[in-house]
Order: sequence, then C-alpha cells, then structure tokens
Amino acid sequence: MARDMDLLPLLAYIHPGELSYQEWVSVGMALKEAGYSASDWDEWSRNDSRYRTGECEKKWNTFQGTSIPVTGGTIVQMAKDRGWRPGGSDGPGYELDWDSIIGSRDGVLVDKGWLEGRDVHEPEEWNPVADLTKYLETLFDASENVGYVTESWERDGRYLPSKGHCDRTAGELIESLHRYKSIQEVFGDYNPAVGAWIRFNPLDGKGVKNENVTEYRYALVESDSMELEKQHAMIRELELPVACLVYSGGKSIHAIVKIEAGSYDEYRKRVDYLYGVLQKNGMQVDIQNKNPSRLSRMPGVTRNGHKQFLMATNIGKAGFREWQEWIESETDDLGDLDEEEMGVGGNPPPQLIEGVLRKGHKMLVAGPSKAGKSFALIELAIAISEGISWLGFQCAKGKVMYVNLELDKESCKDRFALIRKAMNAPMTQSVSIWNLRGKSVPMDKLAPKLIRRASKKNYAAIIIDPIYKIITGDENSADQMAQFCNQFDLVCTKLGCAVIYCHHHSKGSQGQKRSMDRASGSGVFARDPDALLDLIELEVTDAIRKAETDQETVRLCRAYLDSNAMNWESDVSQDDACVAQKLLDYCRNRLCREVNDRLYRDIAEAEKAVQSRTAWRVEGTLREFPKFAPKYLWFDYPRHRMDELGVLKDLEADGEAPPWQKASGKAKKKAKEKAADKKQEFEDAVANCNMGEPPKLQDLVEWFSDAGSEVTERTIRNWVKKFGFCIDKNNGTVVKSL
Repeated sequence: MARDMDLLPLLAYIHPGELSYQEWVSVGMALKEAGYSASDWDEWSRNDSRYRTGECEKKWNTFQGTSIPVTGGTIVQMAKDRGWRPGGSDGPGYELDWDSIIGSRDGVLVDKGWLEGRDVHEPEEWNPVADLTKYLETLFDASENVGYVTESWERDGRYLPSKGHCDRTAGELIESLHRYKSIQEVFGDYNPAVGAWIRFNPLDGKGVKNENVTEYRYALVESDSMELEKQHAMIRELELPVACLVYSGGKSIHAIVKIEAGSYDEYRKRVDYLYGVLQKNGMQVDIQNKNPSRLSRMPGVTRNGHKQFLMATNIGKAGFREWQEWIESETDDLGDLDEEEMGVGGNPPPQLIEGVLRKGHKMLVAGPSKAGKSFALIELAIAISEGISWLGFQCAKGKVMYVNLELDKESCKDRFALIRKAMNAPMTQSVSIWNLRGKSVPMDKLAPKLIRRASKKNYAAIIIDPIYKIITGDENSADQMAQFCNQFDLVCTKLGCAVIYCHHHSKGSQGQKRSMDRASGSGVFARDPDALLDLIELEVTDAIRKAETDQETVRLCRAYLDSNAMNWESDVSQDDACVAQKLLDYCRNRLCREVNDRLYRDIAEAEKAVQSRTAWRVEGTLREFPKFAPKYLWFDYPRHRMDELGVLKDLEADGEAPPWQKASGKAKKKAKEKAADKKQEFEDAVANCNMGEPPKLQDLVEWFSDAGSEVTERTIRNWVKKFGFCIDKNNGTVVKSL
C-alpha cells in the first residue's frame, strides 16, 4: 500500500511501555495496513520491558484486515498527543505566511529535528571508585540507607536485577570504598556482561519498594529509542536539573533529575510534568522509570565491555522549581499587546485600603523589632473583616485569611481576642486563621497549598506573618528574592486577593535612609510590592511623656468624678478641667479617701503604661496612589493608636540628625543638667549651712570645704549672682533675689 507519510519516525514519540495491550495491537494493525513489516513493529516493541521474543510475529499473522481497518492516522494522533508536530523534520513542511508563528508553542522548546548531537566519550583514564564515591556523596546524606544490586538472573535471554541490598548507609559505603579501593570488595561481585544497579532515592533500610523511600528527591530520565548523542544534547538543551549524569554502558544515558517533592503525590505530579515536557520536545522517555524506588545504572562498573561512568554532576538549573519556571517562561503564551484607546481609562481593581492598596495587589509592612508589626497585621485583619479604619486608613469589608507562622494556636487566638477588645471591634465577621507554627515550608511550596486552601473562599486579603519563616534562598540576592516574591504574584493572580506581609529592617540606625531602603536584604523587597508601609521609631522626650501622663491623669480624674461626684463640672472651670494638678487637687477634696486611693493606684498604673509606650512614624511608598503625609502613632500595647494631639510631629527618629549635631546636642544637654544640679546644690547650702538662717559668704565657704569641695569666696560670689541670689548690704547675708 502506498504511504502518504513515513510513520516510523513518529514511533519515536510513542513508547510501547505506556500503552495498554489494545493500543499496542492497534499500532501493529496500523503498521500492517500502511504496508510496513512485522520486523518494524518488533523492533519498536523491544523498548517495552513486557516484550517477549516471537510474540509480535505471532500476533502480526492474525491481522487479516476488516471492513473498518486501523490506519496510520492512529499512529499520527498518538504521536501528536505526545508532542510531535507536523512541519518538523519528521513531518511534511509548509510555507510560512505573515501570520505564521516562529518559536516555542505548547511547551516545545527544542526541535528534535534540528538538535545537534553531543558526543559521549568513555574516559581513557578512569577511577571507578572515585566515580561511585562522588555519586554517593552527591545524592545521599551520610546517614541515609542506599539500595544497590550486583546480582542478576536470566529470563528469555535477558538479565534482570535481583532484589539487592539496602542495609548500609552512604557514609558506611563511602568509608569502605576509601578503605578497600575496590567496588567489588564493598558491594560484592557482579557479572561484567550485565553491570550493576543502584537506587537513587534513600531508603528506610527495611525494603526496596516505594513505601520504603524516605525522601522523594530524584527521578530517572532514560530513553532507549533516541540516539545517544541526541539524548545527551536534549538533556543539556532543556537544562534539566540533573544531580548525576551516568552513561549506562548501553543505548542510554541515565539522568538523575532533582524532583525535590515533599510527598509521594507531589513526586508523581512533578515526574509527570517532567516527562510531559520531554515528550513534547521529542524525547521518548521510558515511563516505567517513574517509581521513586527505581533502579538506575551504578557508575564505576563495566557492562558488556563498556564503562558505566559518571559523566557529570549538578548540571542545568539548580532545582526543579527553578527549571519549571524557566520552561514555562520560555514556552508560555504571554498574551497579545493591548493598544491604548484615546481618552478611555482602564478598570482597576477596587480599593481594599483606601489610598494605599487595591484588591489583587501586594503590600509590605516593614519595621524594626518591637515595632509591633504582627500586632499591626492582626489589627489590619480585624479592620478589613469589619470594614473599619486602620492606622487612619479606611478599609473595605471582606473576608481575611491570616497565615500564622510564629505563634502557637492558643497564643494566636488570645492575641486576636486581646487586640479586638482594645480596638473595641465587636466580632461581626471572623478571620480565618491558618496556624502553621512548626509546619511552615518555603514559599514556593506554600503557595500552591495556600491557593488550594483558599480557592473557593473568596478572600479579600491573605496576610502572611512573618515572611522570614518562608524565605527561600539568600535574602541579599536580588535574583533569588525576585523568585521568592514571584510566589506572592502567583497567589494574587490565582485568587484575586491582596497579599500582605511584613519584613524587618536592616541593622543600624534608619533615620537617614529613605523608607524604601530600610527593609533588610535585597532592594527587591521594597520595590516588588505595590504598597510599602514603613514604621520607624521616634525618640520621645521627657516633656512629651509628661504631657501624655497628664492627659491620662485628666482622663482618669474626669472618669472618677463622673462616677462619684454629681455636678462636679459646675465647680471647676473649663481651663482647670484640662489641667492634671488642678483636677487632682479637686478630687482630693471632693472624693472620699477610699475612692482617692483607687484613683491614685490607677494613675500610677497609667504612668507606668505611658513610660512603656513607643512612638512611631508611618511612611508610604505607593505604586497606585499619590504619596500620603506621614502618619504618627503610639504603640500602646496591645494596639497602635493615632497621635490625636499631634505631639509627635516634631520628633526625630534615631539617626535623622547628623552625628556631629547629635553629639553637640548631647553635650549641651549634659552641661545643662550639670548646671541644674549645681544650682540645686547651692540652694541647699544657702538653706542649711547656718541652721536655717541666711548665711554669710564665709559660712558658705566653710560648708563647701567641709563637703570636700575647696572653693574661694570669689567663687561663692559668682554663684550668688549666677543662681539668683544677692548679698544684703545691711548685714552681709546671702538671700534670694526679689
């Protein structure tokens, strides 16, 4: 029968091992219908471990033809499903027109037809022990059990591995290799015509099945149906995250690929993804190698006259996640360009925090330790859930998920209750809390789990606290932190909600830095989010603390008078009602002793609380909105509250004044304090040195001399003038000036 196209190259895309029995038969029937021979079907079928000698020819003879034959279209469709595309070297060409797309499509990155092979050379000078030692050191920790097989048995002319051993650790094996300098003496004799095998994932020492695998780190990539040089080139071109690359001594290269899965289910999904990419790019991998307990060829031994040697270690991308993102970035369809329409604006997402953050965007809250960042984020969670104000910004009402990575479950619940009470926010809507203390994972693994948990909840915001628990990589590396921050984009995009998180300041004073340069680590942290709110501590003066104490005193006095003294306001002027000392004097006379005792105890507690308060300035760097004026607030445990009196506006943060100016200010302050102390000392001397009577100059000289300070009469005269005294011309005594 005439053939419209050559079907044999398409068989490279279809591995017999992944087909059911009926599908395998359909391939044979299609080949016979298209005029191929039984030997063509037999040669292709040999790639299946289920292959039996003579079975193809026997089955071929039963294909007698039907009224509805299986045609070559079946093979074409099977190949298309596995990555083959018409127009390559394997199929008919076509003429390009203006609308044709040149480049990657549907996950295809490498054109197998244009792939230039890379040679595989057996080493002339070879150290088998060094090969195997490096293999073990690369794949295993010293304490992990390794499975290996040196014994084999024959079936139908093929040699198959036995169950093997798994009772020794990598450390023990490496130590023995160093001692004996011989693989056979450590692992046992093997058949040089067959070679030996090793399992690439660690085992529990109790068996060699999937359930005995303790870490799902690696998967095996192998293809027997592709030329050896093209296998090598494909592995390199696709930048597979290969931990070890081993020549099998036969028709294939064994690539031990980093999978880094946290569970068997995740392992299966990642291996399916890996194999799918390889198949789309024209490499027909052996799908029977999917099992995590699979055997691979052991480097350092010989097989039928060829060396099973270690070709390379740690090539390609650093890990599976990085490789997957690279593949998708290279092959994704990123959409068409949008043309601007004259005078027509877009439709941005609604605002979640008025003038600060939109739904579906990201916000970072940065600040030093003890700034109460976690308290601020809990306040924000409550504010959004209730649709109330937060740090002076109105919040839209919506559901919130709070990802708690730091507190134990009960402490987190207690903190929420404490803050809600301090905010006077009655619970009309609850916040979903995901407690992950002791269970946190890197962000690249948390993001998909987070998306699954929240996909049907319609959250307005997801708050993650704190991010240092989930950072992957070096926080000072721009490249690694860009990849880390991309996970927040993924959550925002998939869920349509805002992602809010906090980060700490770098070490040292922050006052002279811009707000966006204070966060620790790479500048990516500050430049990636759509909104950055930065908290910087202010240095509170004694005068402001006294004003705060007086304000608390006034508040408490008024509260006690309201409860215990009717019509008290008619006795006190409006001005006196705002003065702490005036109100205290009035309370002392108006209230009974028992009530006054309670009042003074509460005032003492309030004064202690004022001393523990910290003052903060909030600055913003916004992408979507104009810059807002700095906000000033107190952190009054357990919540932040706005500075309603405006007393904090003129305060400076640590490091804002130049160093010379700070030193000068401190020196002046110290000198002023010293002068005040000396004045008090002189006043005490005048009052006491002559038994309470006005002293003469000599009395003061003797007083200071007896105290150990030798002073002259001239010095005393200077102090008299300096500290507001004078000498009575009638009797020569020192008295206070009028």
